[in-house]
Amino acid sequence: MKTRIALWRELFTEHPRSLVQSRMFSISAFRYASGVEGLKIENSRGHLIVLPWMGQMIWDACFDGRDLTMRNMFSQPKPAAEVAATYGCFAFHSGLLANGCPSPEDTHPLHGEMPCAPMDDAWLEIEDDSVTLRGRYEYVMGFGHHYQSEPGVVLRADSALFEIQMAVTNLAAVAMPLQYMCHMNYAYVPGATFSQNIPDAALMLRQSIPAHVKPTPSWLAFNQRIIDGKEALTSLNAPEHYDPEIVFFADGLDAFTPVPEFRMTAPDGTTYLTRFRSAEFNYATRWILYNGDQQVAAFALPATCRPEGFLAARRSGTLIVLEPQQTRRFHVTTGIEQP
Repeated sequence: MKTRIALWRELFTEHPRSLVQSRMFSISAFRYASGVEGLKIENSRGHLIVLPWMGQMIWDACFDGRDLTMRNMFSQPKPAAEVAATYGCFAFHSGLLANGCPSPEDTHPLHGEMPCAPMDDAWLEIEDDSVTLRGRYEYVMGFGHHYQSEPGVVLRADSALFEIQMAVTNLAAVAMPLQYMCHMNYAYVPGATFSQNIPDAALMLRQSIPAHVKPTPSWLAFNQRIIDGKEALTSLNAPEHYDPEIVFFADGLDAFTPVPEFRMTAPDGTTYLTRFRSAEFNYATRWILYNGDQQVAAFALPATCRPEGFLAARRSGTLIVLEPQQTRRFHVTTGIEQP
């Protein structure tokens, strides 16, 4: 049996308020000092903190005593219209009209309009062995696009894996562009190794340099060694070379497998997993950064295209066109894999 619990902003106060308490789950609502509302969903393995009214981004993820979230400069989420102004979360929805890093010719903000979207509705769906947070956001612009997005996060009992969902419906009378990335900012784990069920050669080093990347001589030399086959970034063992960021692209994943699986395994054997369907996400990005302020090992970012902006996707033919009343759905499973 499924129970639906509607959420409203007045539930979220500076003092945490218990909404659900059961043998399997504990759910509480609270508000950060910044004014941003947070929903904490706990099971026996750990917890997620989701921001139900701000893009339904996952601010924090902690399981089996391990913090999954990148090191960052933010002690709490900040009210923001663009994700760079509150870049401390575990995961956000990148897109949906445009995605990734805009080129100088692009007009969209970094990672699009969805990451910090002011949600219209939020609710919980509780079943015997799972809790799902869902939401609805209607984007409408006079003389522009009109769509509805419905994100979701599913946590199951006694599991350190969880599911991130997104559904997008075009409500306009004309077609709309769609670019989407499930952007998960995993913590940097020193000495961790990468593996995946696609060939290593399918991961190609990004050779273009976005505007926000300021190359150094040592970084350029490290990149060249990767291109020449003298380095293979399959483990996190040289942090001095990961500033600026190192990025790899994997394209056309359906040529290799219907269900791509990417893993990052820590020296103690803990394995972080990201699994999805190549029919939904035919591209993946690996993003690694290590400096004094930010440390991240985003070992797999599933996407509908490369995160190089709207115009680049249109030129490459990877821009999705969503017809009127058409819906596209996306699902990602991620977290700590059971040994």
